Amino acid sequence: MLEKIKATASYIKERINATPEVGIILGTGLGGLVKEIDIKVSIPYSEIPNFPVSTVDGHAGRLIYGTLGNREVLAMQGRFHFYEGYSMKEVTFPVRVLKYVGVTHLFVSNASGGLNPDWHVGEIVIISDHINFFPEHPLRGKNENELGPRFPDMSKCYDERLRNKAKLIALENNIVVKEGVYVGVSGPTFETPSEYKMFRLLGGDLVGMSTVPEVIVARHMNLKVFGISIVTDSGVPGEIVEISHEEVQEVAMKAEPKMTLIMKNLIQGI
Repeated sequence: MLEKIKATASYIKERINATPEVGIILGTGLGGLVKEIDIKVSIPYSEIPNFPVSTVDGHAGRLIYGTLGNREVLAMQGRFHFYEGYSMKEVTFPVRVLKYVGVTHLFVSNASGGLNPDWHVGEIVIISDHINFFPEHPLRGKNENELGPRFPDMSKCYDERLRNKAKLIALENNIVVKEGVYVGVSGPTFETPSEYKMFRLLGGDLVGMSTVPEVIVARHMNLKVFGISIVTDSGVPGEIVEISHEEVQEVAMKAEPKMTLIMKNLIQGI
């Protein structure tokens, strides 16, 4: 795997001829941040050696290099999910590659189901912690010491300094943000009412089908991580309705400009 990571990183470095320090992973319906990037190079995933290919509607499937304000960034417009049939090592492979290209800070975004009864659909939530409910762990198997330690610490997954700066940016721009715990599940089904209730009882504020494996691998390699989510449907008892992927995308796109503003200002202020 290490050889594949280095080979893929080398290919990307040759294509972009740069060493960006900021990596961004854009989730369902959240690809609009790309409009804020002054794009220098755009590479379809299908052209990148060893890269998986995104199969989900709303995930464009390209790697973008450019500048966001005063920062060089490498953005994944579309991510990979365990439910697509990929192994956890394939799901998280791009995060490994970002590190070897030169990234030190990883920004992840997603759409999620809301579990907190005080929140509403359309809320923007800064992720403070997560609960891992995926059936396969991305670090299972032989550990490559060059990538990180056998037993990485997970007590500070989401960088406190970045979270505090994001809250300040939101306050200065009159954007209401929440902060909470994200529960990562395999999907692809949306949750049953009883599952929503269980995740809430366990301490979750949000539930979704991504992000957690990427963050585990990022922390394994000592990347600083910032996570942000848009609540696109409610799992609160009495508010649960039938939901489709298209509706999730629609809600995410409506809230996206505010999330984009926070992300852009935060990245510029690193």
